[in-house]
Amino acid sequence: MSAEYHPRLCFVGPHLGVHPGWVTTQSEILARLFADAGYSVRATSSLRSPLLRPLAMAARLAAWRRSIDLVVLSVFSGRAFAVADLVSRVARGLGLPQVQVLRGGAFPELVAERPDWARAVLARADAVVAPSGFLARDAEALSLDERGVETTVIPNVVDLGRIDHRPRQALPPAPKLLWMRTFHPIYHPRLAVEVLAALRRAGLAATLTMAGQDKGLEAACRERAAELGLGDVVAFPGFLDIEAKRRALDAHDVFLNTNRVDNTPVTVIEACAAGLPVVATAVGGLPDLLDDEVSGLLVAEEVDAMAGAVRRLVAEPALVARLSRGARAVAEECDWPHVHERWRDLFERVAARSETRRAGRAGSAS
Repeated sequence: MSAEYHPRLCFVGPHLGVHPGWVTTQSEILARLFADAGYSVRATSSLRSPLLRPLAMAARLAAWRRSIDLVVLSVFSGRAFAVADLVSRVARGLGLPQVQVLRGGAFPELVAERPDWARAVLARADAVVAPSGFLARDAEALSLDERGVETTVIPNVVDLGRIDHRPRQALPPAPKLLWMRTFHPIYHPRLAVEVLAALRRAGLAATLTMAGQDKGLEAACRERAAELGLGDVVAFPGFLDIEAKRRALDAHDVFLNTNRVDNTPVTVIEACAAGLPVVATAVGGLPDLLDDEVSGLLVAEEVDAMAGAVRRLVAEPALVARLSRGARAVAEECDWPHVHERWRDLFERVAARSETRRAGRAGSAS
């Protein structure tokens, strides 16, 4: 099959980035990039209602079925896995080939608790994509290959052209820390406040910016910062659009990732692209994304461990320079030309398998 093969794609997932203050998902980003690359692309759904959105997805697939060659379905765990169940059933019923893309760091818990359900849903796919080996290993444990389902790793994509790269050589005596996630329990935002307090108690005049969409914990973080006397050195700018994020990444010295659960976070990759040294909890897919002491510092989910890592960066300029170089190398593997090539190769393999199956069915019918 020609390397110019361009299937007509339909990206299915929560496409909420069109709404002000909402994070743009990988599915939305890929849809845009493939459209820019000349593919015919449809996408669904941008409805904010978690009840209506899956119904809209199913309805769109039915309406568009004659103009789609391949469905690219984002698969989240937890309660959202029911959405993948529904949409994958609809795609299978319509005879549409599908690639399921694993999202979210809680997928291993789903596999452990409901392996039969996870296997049944993923087995409807022609291929399963994971952004790192972390989720790929759990998918492979379901023996999907025995059902003819390929599992492959394709990293999350980051547009390096939208991020200013500034190699860091050393930290200033008053480092500026950046935390940029959603204010939700799984991202453990309060830990960042406690880390700053520990650094200030140790005599380090650090400051902290906490940016992101509020999912219920921003007020608690503000209150905790005030209790600790940090009200003047913690900034809460809210959700950052593309340009504000670009400026924030360039203006800070260290990126803190405090997650309790994680997969392959795009915000961390963006920090790497900017050349920021990253201090992250060693959870989920972070050890697959970052090489400890080479492209980031991976630590326990503890105040002392994370604060100690920041103090090391202040004291060791050579470490800062090494991590900045290593981080940029990580991000470059996630740039669109590399990611596009992997997707294009997967599309060809899926199409070849579909042709083989159709030929087999035709032969049996004759």
